[in-house]
Order: sequence, then C-alpha cells, then structure tokens
Amino acid sequence: MGRPATGFWRFVSLPVVVVLLIIGFVYHTVVVLVIHPWLNINTASGFANVALLTVLCTMALLSYTLAVVRDPGYIPSSYLPDLEEDGVALHEVKRKGGDRYCQKCEQYKPPRAHHCRVCKRCVLRMDHHCVWINNCVGHNNYKAFFLFVLYVVGASLQSMILLGTHFIQTLGDKVPEGMGAKVLSETAASSALTRAICAVVLVPVLIAVGVLMTWHFLLLLHNKTTIEYHEGVRAKWLAEKAGQDYRHPYDVGIFTNLVTALGPSVSCWLCPTATGHLGPGLRFQTFSDDLLEME
Repeated sequence: MGRPATGFWRFVSLPVVVVLLIIGFVYHTVVVLVIHPWLNINTASGFANVALLTVLCTMALLSYTLAVVRDPGYIPSSYLPDLEEDGVALHEVKRKGGDRYCQKCEQYKPPRAHHCRVCKRCVLRMDHHCVWINNCVGHNNYKAFFLFVLYVVGASLQSMILLGTHFIQTLGDKVPEGMGAKVLSETAASSALTRAICAVVLVPVLIAVGVLMTWHFLLLLHNKTTIEYHEGVRAKWLAEKAGQDYRHPYDVGIFTNLVTALGPSVSCWLCPTATGHLGPGLRFQTFSDDLLEME
C-alpha cells in the first residue's frame, strides 16, 4: 500500500525506525564502550576517532533524513511531450498507448520517469522504491540516498576496525581481584556482550550496504538508474540481434555523469544539501546532444 500523501506519519515506518535505532546503537556502543574506556576521549587518538565517527554518523543521518522526506520528483500536470525533441510518434501520443503515457496516472511521462506501484504515482528519473527510506529513490533525492549509503559504509568500517582492534588488545587482560572484582567482572561481561551484539549487527550491514554502494557507484559512472540497467540488458540484446551497437543514451562520459548526479562543484559532492544543480527532471542530456554540438 502507498503511504499517506500528507502528515508527519507518512515519513515513518518500521524500517525507518530500525535504521535510526541501529545508527544510534552503534554510535553509542563504539564511543561509550570502546573509544572512551580504551583510547580515552581526552587523548588525541580518542578525540580524533570520536570526531570522525560523529561526522560520519551526522552526515549519514542528514542524508537519510533528506532521502526520506524529499519528494523524489513529481510530473507537472501540465507536462506534454515535445514530439520533435523526444522523437515520439504523433499517433502514439494521440492514442495514449505509448511507453511515455501512464495509463494509471492518466498522464504523459517524460524520459526516465516510471510509475511506482507502491507510491501509486509516476516518479521522475526513478531508480527504485526503497522500503528502508519509505520512499522512492528518484530525481530529487538520489544524491541524498547515495551519500547516505556512502557515509554508512564509512561509519561501519571505522566501527568494525575499532571493535576488532579493541577485542584483540583486550584478550590478554587479567580478571580483576578483590572485593569489587565481581561487580567489575559483571560490568565487563555486560559491555563485552553489547560490543559483540554491535559487531554481529555491523557485519551484515557492512556487507549489504557495501554491495549497494558499489552497485550505485557503477550506475553513477554510466548515468544509469537500476531500472535503466535492466532495460539496457534487453535493449543491448535486441541491438546485437539486429547487428547493431547499443549505447546507453544518457552516458555522456564519466566526469559529466558524476557532475549530473552530484553537482558541478567537486567540493560539494559529499554535501547532501547541495542540490542546486538539479533541473526540473523533464529532460536530460544525451550523448546524441554532444554529437549534434560537434557537427
């Protein structure tokens, strides 16, 4: 079912709560039960590790919030395809049966837009519907989604390194003796159990999100969405069957592809709020445009 169109609760779902709880649990465990008692926050190394993890988690939360609350991109009700520019046959537009007309929304779709069955609407430059953000990943929130995944991988890597190194260095610690030995032992056992749970949570998260980050980085390099990748597999097969070459129409070069998604200023690539470069999402540069400019 699609989420309600208005109201605060449209941003909330069980997966969203789980993500927030995991981030909070990992941050608290690593800072309070690893860095503070082991490296000491007052030391240079302790402070540096806390600062780095805090930045990574803060940026992950900011990116996540934007991915959740930002509308991925809606099609203006006044939108009509440019027949000459988009190469759409007039009879296809008139009969409302072409690929660029959504029968469910009863609306024309610009290039790269697709209908989401969960949100029950068409989304500009739709990549996929993500249950973990309770939202579609589309034109307006793709950068925030990608940076969220990137920052989560960074924070998870740092946390795993600290947990693993701390575990190795405390293997030879002697059991305390004396009157407070039992209390200290119980506290140490409780902390060790919490750290173990944290590690168990982090391993699958790091693997899953690491694979997801790699996948979307490869898509970014070729200016593709997940939907376009799967469509391209079939398009390439059909082209090869006809003895023709296939090239993804929106692949305009690696650097330009990255600029299209992340922005013209490299210094702002890692800032999820820097989205001023995004246009309306109704038309996108293609490699054929570059060929025309060269002629």
